[in-house]
Amino acid sequence: MKIACCWLYAISKYGYPPSIPDTFGALDDMARLGFANGELEGVGKENLLAIHSHRAEFKSHCEKLGLRLVNFCPVLPTTVSLNAQERQEGLELFDVGIELATYFQCETVQLDSFTPPLRFKGEAPYKEAIKFGKPFQVEVDAEFIWEEQWSVLVDTVKHCARKAAEAGLVLTMEPRVGEMISNTDAMLRLMDHVGDENFAAVLDTGHQNAQKEILPLSVEKLGRRIKYLHVSDNDGRTNEHLSLGKGTIDWEGVFRALAKHKYDGYVAIDIGGVENLDEAYRESTTFLEQLAERIGI
Repeated sequence: MKIACCWLYAISKYGYPPSIPDTFGALDDMARLGFANGELEGVGKENLLAIHSHRAEFKSHCEKLGLRLVNFCPVLPTTVSLNAQERQEGLELFDVGIELATYFQCETVQLDSFTPPLRFKGEAPYKEAIKFGKPFQVEVDAEFIWEEQWSVLVDTVKHCARKAAEAGLVLTMEPRVGEMISNTDAMLRLMDHVGDENFAAVLDTGHQNAQKEILPLSVEKLGRRIKYLHVSDNDGRTNEHLSLGKGTIDWEGVFRALAKHKYDGYVAIDIGGVENLDEAYRESTTFLEQLAERIGI
């Protein structure tokens, strides 16, 4: 089993997004915790370009640490904007993300589906770092047309999948609570409309358990289209990202289903918003190692 550390570790410890010095600190932490594989994000234009300007230093630092960056995620909501100019600017920035993923020799570059342009009364999802179990009040704008938003999302994914393929990368997306693609069947529908085998799924156990999914069935539906895993636990009532074994997820069922489809990608620990963060990552690493030994994967 190839275990990795998700960027949620850095966000939970240092804020959203971490400063450039704190980004170096987060990479140090990953190596200190024993991870050989990790993620990196570029959040919005300013942070993404800052990562780009320090890319040689980050690459050298990771090499010294013995840490491989396997996934890069440019977090750019404008890539799915209904405003054509904003969307073009977002896609140009996504090209920077692809350049960085290639430079760091990642295997995947990740695109989010983001929250649709609804009117949120009070808090809105993902405006800042992820917050778990928050209720939201929403008003749908009379001018908003879902079919137009869906068409933009499909076109964006088609564009990004093609660009990723040209760079030798796989484009991935994870269904997330509160976003346009929030569950397994929405992901499958998007894949059907995009029609590109270079577009693959991230199975995020925390989000999908909160969506009341039967996770082994999610694996069965997606099959070999799963190219990356984010693993965390919760009780299914909120999208908390807890240590493995602290919730209700059927981990044996999930990994036996993955084994059926010969999944051999990375299993990235995605815990956040918990006390004793380092210990949670250590415990979950041990949990995965013992699970792999117990069921022979």
